[in-house]
Amino acid sequence: MRVTTGKIIIHAGFHKTGTSSVQATLRHNRTNLKPHAALALKWRIKDLTHAMRGYSTWPDPISLMKVTHRLDQWLNDMPDLKNRGLIVSAEELAGHMPGREEIADYSAAAVLAREIRDAFVRRYRQPDLHFVYTTRAASSWLNSAYWEHVKSSSMTITQDTFLGRFPNAANFGSVLDKVQTAVSPYSVTHVPIEDCNTLRLGPAERLLKLAGLTDADLKKFEPILPANTRLPIGVLQELLDLNRNISDREARSAAKKAVLQRHEESAAS
Repeated sequence: MRVTTGKIIIHAGFHKTGTSSVQATLRHNRTNLKPHAALALKWRIKDLTHAMRGYSTWPDPISLMKVTHRLDQWLNDMPDLKNRGLIVSAEELAGHMPGREEIADYSAAAVLAREIRDAFVRRYRQPDLHFVYTTRAASSWLNSAYWEHVKSSSMTITQDTFLGRFPNAANFGSVLDKVQTAVSPYSVTHVPIEDCNTLRLGPAERLLKLAGLTDADLKKFEPILPANTRLPIGVLQELLDLNRNISDREARSAAKKAVLQRHEESAAS
């Protein structure tokens, strides 16, 4: 067991709440962040997030054992933080986004948060652990989640059908109450992205301040343009039409890739 005196920030969700922009901001400013905290973004913990998505799909003891094993493996392999903190940001730490593979809500999030808490307690002596979840107004989130599924999966249903099938997918308040119970005595901070519009660094600024950085520290950080923003509705409708009209997976994927590439080239010109 090792000791860390720095703050450990676990940004564990949710999807479509500015997480890509948070991660891009942290990565872009990693040199300025380095004296204060180590950084673990989702592409650095792929094995772990894969296990967590698996548990949200198949919430059984074997899937949970895999989560526990990969958490311990990740933390045991982590270099000594010394007196620095740690910021982890990966929306998949809450499992799959609802609407995928018939996952109705974020019911796995509290179980996964408890596993994260227990792993850090096993690894460190009295870790200064803080959980953070960015959220979004329910109607806006449901609309964004639907089109994300259209873009990234073979979803063919209408938006109205999606809303009717997953009415509790954006019930973040209830989920966070369960997360708080699961990770007690550690804190859970709720960051609505609507409250971050005036912040120079967006929701990433809230994470950085929670990690102990001062206003003077943050003046050195550069803001970036929002990441993974919504595609124009015309492009999204094209993708939906392709989902509905091309049954072959590889052909559909190629056609969608061509649409997205054409949009990128048009936006860049």
